[in-house]
Amino acid sequence: MRKLTEESSLHQDLDKMSTSELLKAMNEEDQKVAIAVHEAIPQIEKTVDTIWRKMKEGGRLFYIGAGTSGRLGILDASECPPTFGVPHDWVIGIISGGDGAIRRAVEFAEDDENQAWKDLKSYQIDTSDFVIGIAASGTTPYVIGGLKKCQTKGIATACICCNPNSKLSEFADFPIEVLLGPEFVTGSTRLKAGTAQKLILNMISTSVMIKLGRVKGNRMVDMQLSNNKLVDRGTKMVMAKTNLSYDQAKKILLEKGSVREAIDTANN
Repeated sequence: MRKLTEESSLHQDLDKMSTSELLKAMNEEDQKVAIAVHEAIPQIEKTVDTIWRKMKEGGRLFYIGAGTSGRLGILDASECPPTFGVPHDWVIGIISGGDGAIRRAVEFAEDDENQAWKDLKSYQIDTSDFVIGIAASGTTPYVIGGLKKCQTKGIATACICCNPNSKLSEFADFPIEVLLGPEFVTGSTRLKAGTAQKLILNMISTSVMIKLGRVKGNRMVDMQLSNNKLVDRGTKMVMAKTNLSYDQAKKILLEKGSVREAIDTANN
C-alpha cells in the first residue's frame, strides 16, 4: 500500500521560510483538498443514502477514530444536537483512549485492535446502526479492528482515509479514500487530511439530517435555542415565515421552544 500521507513534503526548508511564504505554501496545499473531496462524492453519496435509510428506521450513526481523526468525529457528533435538535444518541463519536484523549493523547491507545469493538458494544450496537471509521493513514489498528468486527456482525461500515487501497478500506462497505498527496509538514495529517475529513463529515451529517427532515428550506428549524444569538436568529426565521413582528415572533418562539413549532402555530 502506498502511504501518501507519509511521503516527504513537496515544500523544502520550511524553517527558512518567511511568514508570508509559509502561509502561501500552506494555502497552496489546502486548495487541493476541496478538489480531492469532490472526486470522492460518488462514494460519499452511497454512504449518505445508506445512513439515511438506517436512521429513518431508528438506527444510529457511530464514528470511531484515534487522535485527530477521533476528535473530528466527536466534534461532528457533538454539533448535531444543537444544530438539528436531535437526541444526543443519534450520532455518537468514539475516540481511542476514551474521552480523556479528546484533550490529551493517550499513548498506544490506537494500537489496540480489540478496544473499538468493546467501546461500540457499550452502546448495544446492532445491525440497525452504521459505523464510520476515520483514519488518515488507513492503518490504525483501533479503527481497523472496529470495522472488521462490525462486518462479522452484519453492521454496515464506511471509512474516511487518505491513502489508496488501505487496510481499513478492506473492512468498509463504503470506502471513502481522498488522495491528497504529502502533507505540508511531512506526516502531519492534522493538516490536509484533517481538513478533508472535516469536510466529508460535514457533508455526511448535514445531508443525512436534511434528508431526515431536520432542515426546512435552508433553515435550521429544529436548532436548540441555547443562547441569545440563536434566539435572535430563530425569531427572525419565524418572522420570515409569518406576519408577526419581532416581539410577537420572539414571544411565541420562547413559548414553543422550537422554530418549527412557532411557525406552525402562527400559521394555523
